[in-house]
Amino acid sequence: MPTPLPQPVTDRVGVVGGGILGVAVAREILKRRPDTDVTLFEKEDRLASHQTGRNSGVVHAGLYYEPGSNKAVLCRRGVGLLEEFCEQRGIRRIACGKVLVALDEAERARLNNIIERAQANGVPGVRIIGPDELRELEPHVRGVGALHSPSTSIVNFAEVTRALAEDAVGDGATILLGHQVVGIRPSSTEVVVTADSAGGSTEAAFDRIVVCGGLQSDRLAELAGDDPDPVIMPFRGEYYALKPERRSLVNGLVYPVPDPRYPFLGVHVTPRVDGEVLIGPNAVLALAREGYTWGKISIPDVVEVARAPAFWRFARRHWRTGIREMGGSLSKRRFIAAARAYVPELGDDDVVPGVAGIRAQALDSDGGLVDDFRISIRERVVLLRNAPSPAATSSLAIAEHIVTAIENGR
Repeated sequence: MPTPLPQPVTDRVGVVGGGILGVAVAREILKRRPDTDVTLFEKEDRLASHQTGRNSGVVHAGLYYEPGSNKAVLCRRGVGLLEEFCEQRGIRRIACGKVLVALDEAERARLNNIIERAQANGVPGVRIIGPDELRELEPHVRGVGALHSPSTSIVNFAEVTRALAEDAVGDGATILLGHQVVGIRPSSTEVVVTADSAGGSTEAAFDRIVVCGGLQSDRLAELAGDDPDPVIMPFRGEYYALKPERRSLVNGLVYPVPDPRYPFLGVHVTPRVDGEVLIGPNAVLALAREGYTWGKISIPDVVEVARAPAFWRFARRHWRTGIREMGGSLSKRRFIAAARAYVPELGDDDVVPGVAGIRAQALDSDGGLVDDFRISIRERVVLLRNAPSPAATSSLAIAEHIVTAIENGR
């Protein structure tokens, strides 16, 4: 948890990043202190352009997370806040439920640890079911058992972000789209932010800034004078989508049982609120921070990865996983075979290419994945250094957490 800021909350706050986290922070500041002058900078021409708008839309219930961790606490708090917000704003959210399907006895044994965590975290209604009950819930899914989470739901997080932005602007926030922050200069009295836009370069002074930079979070942190670690590694998650006539193969979310030996969860089946059903994602190193296809290559980004000792330490540990994930990216047959283990009727011709997203995965200097949310505070600058899943689910609670930390500095 972040330590309180030593300076008092004052009237000018800048927020960097127009994903769901940055917008939620801007909204929360104005909910607490309506007289605050809040300005949000987003480099793209719309909000939720990257991780927020390209994720699977799952509202996570809090099954996996270490009890007492930031992820566990903020996810459970965030679920309640998000559900309440969606109800108030008429945003469609579907409680489709989720099954973690065990394919063998070793995986079924691992469900015991997961349900203990889920119950410790206060996830409602979770239970372990056998193959017959699994078949009742998901007639086309097969396994020796499963963990069922009936409260897990789905939503369109980009829609949620736009509604949060409407609240923030209605309360007085200024949202500057197409403004890329290229400079952050803290001093003892203020923080000067420099942003480039089509109209040229501009500077603005703030009493405090909050940086929710996602894929650019480590670079923005260095601009503000913070440590270079943890570094962000961009892992692309690719999806296929079921053809409309095959969407009835699943009723809800169908997930594998996490294997603690591997850094990524693996392919799963995810319905979305618009009716689409996604299969994926894999996890392959992207050749650009915002490289959503193999054709998008940034030489500076590739060089940056190659020069990062943390990446090579990570790669030495997980090179087998990397080869497997790469194989799924290059071979549709191998990709779909991973999902067919859970849905035997799934055929290669039942899918079409789907969306892709980039996960901003933070790595510590030793090459280990930063698992929990990580917030760094440097006097007048608050930096969200790591915000992997379930960050979107937890966004309103993360915003509360950050603003409370600022207020406690009085």
